[in-house]
Amino acid sequence: MNLNLTNKTALVCGSTQGIGKAIAMGLAQINANVILCARNAEKLQLTLSELPNNGTQQHSYILADFSDVESVKNAIHDLVVNKQTTINILVNNTGGPAGGPIVDATATDFLNAYNAHLINNHNLTIACIAGMKASGYGRIINIISTSVKQPLKGLGVSNTTRAAVANWSKTMSLELAPFGITVNNVLPGATDTLRIKQINENKSAKTGKSVDELRQEMINEIPMARLANAEEVANAVVFLASPAASYISGINIPVDGGRTGCL
Repeated sequence: MNLNLTNKTALVCGSTQGIGKAIAMGLAQINANVILCARNAEKLQLTLSELPNNGTQQHSYILADFSDVESVKNAIHDLVVNKQTTINILVNNTGGPAGGPIVDATATDFLNAYNAHLINNHNLTIACIAGMKASGYGRIINIISTSVKQPLKGLGVSNTTRAAVANWSKTMSLELAPFGITVNNVLPGATDTLRIKQINENKSAKTGKSVDELRQEMINEIPMARLANAEEVANAVVFLASPAASYISGINIPVDGGRTGCL
């Protein structure tokens, strides 16, 4: 099985912590040149220093704030057009919208979430397609959520936005398939990251339940009886980014310990 990404360049968004960082580390382990992308220069520099390097890999980073569409557009334009960098693997990943009932959501909440996820994903992808076609290698992998298959309680804006991204991705996969470019979604379940901690802290403030109690309630819903770690989600992404996954496109892959109640 060919999992070698020597001479391939991967742009990993949201890559200074959690799932994004684990993905960057995993891709570097199989010899990809990794370009980190986030908004905090200090964290980017620290993560850059931690990436595995076989001595020939060229890792770097770009600054972009996913709450600002123009910031992301400018960053990818500079990388692809001005610096003429070919991106073979694009991992679209950023923090999810704040939790809360959908009846409490405002139009601004939806617009901000769509910009951060759907619009940024689209702009990044469009900027990278030409290089993928020219190089003969393209992988676009979107980190979404199991809410694509089964909406999650208390995450109204997120459920809505994730579904839009999933359908955008499927459409993109159909249009790019003739060029050998694959487009897939990885759907993390409850993963032991800062986002899960923040969700439980918000619920705790509203319900009076302790964070530990809420965490255990979440674990009780998972057949494997534990949260995922970020590396387990990253492993699915690394496989999809590899040559071994050349005939897999347009699918959703839950990494959730069996929690999602549908196929």
